[in-house]
Amino acid sequence: MTTYKMVQVPPNIAVQAKGMFGKAPDPSQLAAQYLEAVVNDMAGKGWEFLRVDAIGVKSSPGCLGGLLGYKETQQTYYVITFKKG
Repeated sequence: MTTYKMVQVPPNIAVQAKGMFGKAPDPSQLAAQYLEAVVNDMAGKGWEFLRVDAIGVKSSPGCLGGLLGYKETQQTYYVITFKKG
């Protein structure tokens, strides 16, 4: 039986500069480095990388929010899909 696992990608990847004489990370490579680290970690736990997906989540305001004029919002999240089995 095949089992799937999704890991959500954080909306922002924080960058920390190295020490005073160290080299700061290249911002253009951060997403790839993050994905590589997660995929390698999950592979070590027996999970096989499958793909990265974008998922849209629509959120409607509640009764009070509607009365106060809040609008429906749409956010896009990304998940890394793995499979095992």
